[in-house]
Amino acid sequence: MSLEITFLGTGSAFPTPARGAAALALRRAGRCWLFDCGEGTQTQLMRSHLRAARISKIFITHLHGDHFFGLPGLLCTLSLQSGPDGSKAPVDIYGPLGLRSFLWRSLQLSHSQLLFPCAVHELVPTPDQCPAEEFRDFSGLDGGEELAQGPPGRVLRLEPGEDSYLLVEDEQLVVRAFRLFHRVPSFGFVLEEKPRPGKLNVQKLKELG
Repeated sequence: MSLEITFLGTGSAFPTPARGAAALALRRAGRCWLFDCGEGTQTQLMRSHLRAARISKIFITHLHGDHFFGLPGLLCTLSLQSGPDGSKAPVDIYGPLGLRSFLWRSLQLSHSQLLFPCAVHELVPTPDQCPAEEFRDFSGLDGGEELAQGPPGRVLRLEPGEDSYLLVEDEQLVVRAFRLFHRVPSFGFVLEEKPRPGKLNVQKLKELG
């Protein structure tokens, strides 16, 4: 399995002319996965060798603006670049609880419409992931009728006895989220390659006795 990592932004708190806000792209099997999407990420993508249209999954670590303020703009650009024929691959977005409401409100207020399928999968944090005075319970944000028309997605909770959230699994790898401890609830992401059977050159073995 071939993986290629491109740092699109490593800045903290705010972008600079020489360094973008947080964003990292991972290219795998012709698809691109994005980890965080700070302000200006789509511009950084244009400067790179990557094709934004190949982004199929986006993972947001936490809801500080320098890690996700670029998300609505990027999605709108992807929509403008995609045709009405639905040829753009679906995009799955993973992030802390509250991300779905933010994204849906941003698109509604800006009168934006995505021309490709998009799902937002929210991770429910535990209160001990940040100082008590910083913890916010966003579980009620998605209760309105309008949000029921917003992007679909799963709500993922930490199961009893588990220490990670299962996000993606295919024949080659597993992607999990685990809790980080920061000023606001935060998550790290682990890509674990599944064991693969080796390949033996039987003819060569016979030749070597």
